[in-house]
Order: sequence, then C-alpha cells, then structure tokens
Amino acid sequence: MTAITEEIKNDVRKIVIDYFAEECEVNTDEINNNTHIFDDLDGDSLMFLELIELFKKKYNLNIDLKTIGKYSLKHPVRTIGELIDMQILIIEHENNIINID
Repeated sequence: MTAITEEIKNDVRKIVIDYFAEECEVNTDEINNNTHIFDDLDGDSLMFLELIELFKKKYNLNIDLKTIGKYSLKHPVRTIGELIDMQILIIEHENNIINID
C-alpha cells in the first residue's frame, strides 16, 4: 500500500493528461477533469491498458488486469478526472482496489 502524496497526485494527473494529449493530438490545455475520454478525445480502451502498464512500471505495482476490469465494471471511467482518481486508487491499493466501494 502506497501513501498518496500531493506529488503523486500531480504526477498522475500530468502523465494522464500528457498521454491523452499526445495520443489524441490535442493540446494539454484542452484537457481537464470533465473531458470525456471517448466523446471528446476519441479515446479507446487500449489507451487504458497502455496507461496502466506505464503506471505499473513507474510505481512498481502488483495488480492484475482482471482486478482492474472487475473494479471498472462497478466504477466505469468516462472522464479524465475519473481516470486520474482510479489510477490513484490503483497506486494506493493495488489488488485490494476490488475491496473498495
């Protein structure tokens, strides 16, 4: 379990926004918490997987994709803000994220 600091929150936010800006070819200042990943950015689920892998390496996380899938069924991610929040929970709780409600 990782203690979440403001530095980690800011890092996650920057990585997520920079990633979507590059992949979707938009300026970072066009992306905010309310930006809809699918409708506004034409994002897709493979982007989620790439980001998860990036964060797994960066934070040395031990989490199964199956666990993230189960969590996502109960807590769907549609916006950048929701994705940032979910990623912070993954860093903090790893496989125990499934026990959060």
